[in-house]
Amino acid sequence: MKRTGGHLIVEALKANGVKRISCVPGESFLAVLDALHDSDIDVIVCRQEGGAAMMADAWGRLTGEPGICMVTRGPGATNASAGLHIARQDSIPMILFIGQVQRDAREREAFQEVEYRRAFTEFAKWVGEIDDAARIPEFVTRAFAVATSGRPGPVVLTLPEDMLRDLVEAPEAKAYMPVASHPGKSQIDELQSRLRAAKRPLVIVGGTRWNNEAVAALQSFAERFKLPVGCSFRRQMLFDHLHPSYAGDVGIGINPALAKEVKEADLLILIGGRFSEMPSSGYTLMDIPYPAQALVHVHPDPSELGRVYRPDLAIAASPADFVAALADLEAPAEPVWADRTARMHAAYLTWSTPPETSPGAVHMGRIMDWIEANTADDTIFTNGAGNYATWLHRFHRFRRFNTQAAPASGSMGYGLPAAVAAKKLFPEREVICFAGDGCFMMHGQEFATGVQYGLPLITLVINNGMYGTIRMHQERDYPGRVSGTALTNPDFAAFARAYGGHGETVKTTAEFAPAFERARASGKPAIIEVVLDPQAITPTRTLDQISGVK
Repeated sequence: MKRTGGHLIVEALKANGVKRISCVPGESFLAVLDALHDSDIDVIVCRQEGGAAMMADAWGRLTGEPGICMVTRGPGATNASAGLHIARQDSIPMILFIGQVQRDAREREAFQEVEYRRAFTEFAKWVGEIDDAARIPEFVTRAFAVATSGRPGPVVLTLPEDMLRDLVEAPEAKAYMPVASHPGKSQIDELQSRLRAAKRPLVIVGGTRWNNEAVAALQSFAERFKLPVGCSFRRQMLFDHLHPSYAGDVGIGINPALAKEVKEADLLILIGGRFSEMPSSGYTLMDIPYPAQALVHVHPDPSELGRVYRPDLAIAASPADFVAALADLEAPAEPVWADRTARMHAAYLTWSTPPETSPGAVHMGRIMDWIEANTADDTIFTNGAGNYATWLHRFHRFRRFNTQAAPASGSMGYGLPAAVAAKKLFPEREVICFAGDGCFMMHGQEFATGVQYGLPLITLVINNGMYGTIRMHQERDYPGRVSGTALTNPDFAAFARAYGGHGETVKTTAEFAPAFERARASGKPAIIEVVLDPQAITPTRTLDQISGVK
C-alpha cells in the first residue's frame, strides 16, 4: 500500500515507541501534522522552538529514549539549535525533525533555506536529509540507533516539503535495536586488583545511560565496599545523598574538602561521565593527559576513553552494563578506607546545610529548609543556569533517580520547558522549576504551554533584578563598574495570572510557605516570585564582598 512521506514518518515513530513529540508548527511539514491527526502520539504545541527542543531533551533525559521535536525550516531550526546544543553537551538522546525547502529549490537560497549538514554538524551526532520517501523507515531507524548508542546525543533529520507529500511503497518500520556494551572479565578482575591495592579510592558517577536498576546496583556496590561516591555536575540524582557513602557533588563550587579528596585519591573510578570542564573544576582536579591518581574510566563510547585523560584501565561499557558486572566482586572484610568514607559523608552533610541568614528580608537558606521538609523524595526539580541554582544544587538532597533535569551545558532558559516536559511525562509527581529572573525570561512563554495542557507545575522565580552570575564575575574582575547586567522585570505573579495560571509574590521569608501551599492547592501552573536582595549573590558572599567596593 502506498503512503505519503508524512504518514511514513509517523508510522516509523510509532514503531519505535514514541508517545509524545514537541513542536512549533510550520507549513514545511504539514503532511506530518496531517498524519499525526489520526495518530495516538501526543503532540505538545510549544511557543518557541528552543523551548520545544528543550522539552524533547528533558524527555530524553528522564526516559533514556530519544525525545522527539519537530520544527520548521530556517528560523525555526536555528531557534531549536539551543536545545540541540544542550543535548549534545549533556549526552542526551534526541531527534530533531526539520521541515526543509522542496527539492527542486535547493541551492538557490530559497525562502528560509539552510544547508543543515553544514550548519548543524557541531550540534548533532548525525545530520541527514531524506530525499526519497521510500527510505524513511531506514533513516528513522538509523536516527534512533545513532541517538542512543555509545555516547548518546541528538540527531537531525531534514524533511523536504515535497518529499513528505510523495506517495510511495515502503517497508513497514521496525523498532531500532539498542546496543549493549559489556565489560570483559579481565577488566573486572583488574578492577578488583586495583581496589585491593587502594587506600584512598573514590568513585565519581556521571553521564547518561543509567536506569533505576543501575543506580540501585551502584548503591549496593558502594555499600559492600564502603566506597565514597561523588556525583558529577548536575547528575546528583544518580546517588542517594543521605546514603553513608555519598561524598558530594563534583562540579563548579565544589566543597573544598571534597576537591582535596579528589586530588589526593590514589584510585579514581569514573563511571559514565567525561569529567569535562565543569566536573573537573576547570580541569584542575586531574592532570592532563596523565592524572596523578590511578584512573579507571568507564564510558559507553570508546572515543571518549583517552580523549582527555589517559586511563590506567579503560572500559568501554554503558554505566548500566558496567555496574551489573560488579555484583560478583569480593569486598574486603574491613576496608582500610571506611573511616575516610564516613568523614567525607559528614563533610557533605555540613556543606549541604543551608545558612540561616543572608542579606535582605528573604533568606533562601530557610526556604530551602522548608522545601526539604515539605516535598516528597520523588519530586522532580528542574533549573536552567545562574547563581540562583546554587541554592538547589548545594542544599537539596536528592534521594531518588529521575528527579533532576538540569543542563550540564549551563544553558539559561532550560528549567521551565523541562518542567513542562517532566509534568507531562509524570503527571502524578510534583515538579518544581527553579529559575532566575534572567533565566525565566529566556523561555517564559512556555508557561502558556503548561497552561494549555493543564500541567500544575510550580516555578520559583528567584528575582534579584540582574544577570546574577555575570554580575558576580563583573564585580570580581571590574569592581564597581556595572555594565550590561541590570534587568527591568515584569510582575511575575501578574504574568502567571495573565496566562491563566496562579501567581504569588514573596518579599519575606515568612511569606514563602503559605504562598507555596496556595500554589500547590491551586491545581494550576504557578509562579512564585521570590524577591531576593541583590547582595545575596551566593549563599556565603555578598556582591560587596566580591568586589571589595564599599
